[in-house]
Amino acid sequence: MIAKAALHTSSHACSYYAASVSRDTSYPQLKGSQTADVCIVGGGFTGVATALELSAKGYSVVVLEARKLGWGASGRNGGQLIRGIGEEPEQFHNQIGAEGVRAIQRMGFESVQLVRDRIAEHEIQCDLKMGYMDVALNQKHYRLFQEDYDQLKALEYPHPLKLVTTESIHDYVGSDRYSGGLFDGGSGHLHPLNLLLGEAAVAEKQGTRFFEYSVVTDIQKGRHPVVKTDHGSVTCDFLVLAGNAYLGDLEPEISARVLPAGSYIIATEPLSEELCRQLIPQDSAICDAAIALDYYRLSADRRLLFGGRCNYSGRDPQDITAAMRPKMLKVFPQLQNVAIDFEWGGHLGIGANRMPQIGRLSSSVYFAQAYAGHGVNATHMAGHVLAEVISGQAERFDVFAGIRHRHFPGGKHFRSELLALGMLWYRMKEFF
Repeated sequence: MIAKAALHTSSHACSYYAASVSRDTSYPQLKGSQTADVCIVGGGFTGVATALELSAKGYSVVVLEARKLGWGASGRNGGQLIRGIGEEPEQFHNQIGAEGVRAIQRMGFESVQLVRDRIAEHEIQCDLKMGYMDVALNQKHYRLFQEDYDQLKALEYPHPLKLVTTESIHDYVGSDRYSGGLFDGGSGHLHPLNLLLGEAAVAEKQGTRFFEYSVVTDIQKGRHPVVKTDHGSVTCDFLVLAGNAYLGDLEPEISARVLPAGSYIIATEPLSEELCRQLIPQDSAICDAAIALDYYRLSADRRLLFGGRCNYSGRDPQDITAAMRPKMLKVFPQLQNVAIDFEWGGHLGIGANRMPQIGRLSSSVYFAQAYAGHGVNATHMAGHVLAEVISGQAERFDVFAGIRHRHFPGGKHFRSELLALGMLWYRMKEFF
């Protein structure tokens, strides 16, 4: 029997992560009036990371989560911890200058180390394993990897890098589908829900107050924002909106800049050690270079977690396993007779320019969103940057705030369909 996720329930999706979680949370629902230096809306990586940083600095923090901590993309993602923030920061040279571009590139490296250091410092058990590989479906992809390799070397990337040829690809992935790859020893993979809940435990010890099942219904901006739920309110000096793809209509100005896109994962039954060595000999996380990419890795208990099928239409597949299993078998036909134990999906937030959006709506209201599917590290850097600016250090915040972000065309009801058509065009072009 496959454990199937109910994508829109109030409890955690019935994922492999929820089934193997290290601890459950039972934070209270907000009732009555609270005050805090900072109120954060959203209990995913952005919200929890920001709370952890600010509470460590001595701020009183309240986090409001509509369902359970990690309910959204933070607790459902592929668990890949990959260097970099956004796509092609060089495209923003005219907006933030050469030094701004270099700052984002440096933060892309620092963000992974930030997560690694936090796991080590607080002894968070989340199955961290270093090693990541981009794989090429054609020679065009491989040429792009060569350019990435040269750029990373020029930026003095401090971790092992290796261009892998077609002849050596089986040393890293047991598939005939690829024509090469780029191995990165400084990126890796982990159990994202256990990471988030481990960080929440640290933040709670530092004084952060978490409230679950506390849907925000209204925000009153001003010098001291007031955040209202059905049963309570929080008055604060600073407000951080960290709902990302799940923010809904709470703040239309920023919701219009991010599109919820579906992504889906299946998890096999536990595999033998021998089969695992055949599939992914280095136990790396792997992504291909297609527009609608496949991403996969092995879990700590030897399951293959295989994800992809990025869906911009807003319509989830009726049967995730039926949609994802054929894609898995194209990569690993040797798994034909292997059972699928879990299937789940969720929404990630995508911006028009594929760069995370970190900014402010007023002197007391901040936001961060739109990580485009690479959020494990980028959310943590967002939390770091938001904690910096709230505590009076605006240098790195100003870099992100200097990037312009367009609203998606078509309004609330048609923007998904328009983007789906646009992405279909790019998918048709990518092999030509």
